[in-house]
Amino acid sequence: MTLSLSGARAATRGGVVQRRMYTPMSAINITPFVDVMLVLLVIFMVAAPLMNVGVPVDLPRINHDPIAGPDEPLVVTVDARGDVFLGETKYTAEELVEKLRAIQKEKAGQRVFVRGDQAINYGRVIEVLGVLRAAGFPRAGLVGDLPTSPAR
Repeated sequence: MTLSLSGARAATRGGVVQRRMYTPMSAINITPFVDVMLVLLVIFMVAAPLMNVGVPVDLPRINHDPIAGPDEPLVVTVDARGDVFLGETKYTAEELVEKLRAIQKEKAGQRVFVRGDQAINYGRVIEVLGVLRAAGFPRAGLVGDLPTSPAR
């Protein structure tokens, strides 16, 4: 048997050297790709319910229908300690005004909802509504939790 440096393999048949040319395989092996995609699918299916948006608060119960609108509203949350959050980010009153004014410049008429924990003083929620009014959001809505069984 002889050795070829060109990448082709040489074979002998009856003393005559025959060369076979290397031909690349034209099929794509997608098994590793499918394996990775299935693992990612399982990870996202398990992780999705664990991703709660917002700060956990104990909302007061209400007895009316939810407000529907065309866009996703901004949510300002006041937790049980009186800390103020926009989304999941904690802000002071001055920082909140600056952030809301920047949002107002980009999206005029943006809806704002205020979520207040029922354990805090009502005055703290009114202070946050005053900050929203000063930032240019005169119509902020208050959010409550729907009762578990309908009272109708």
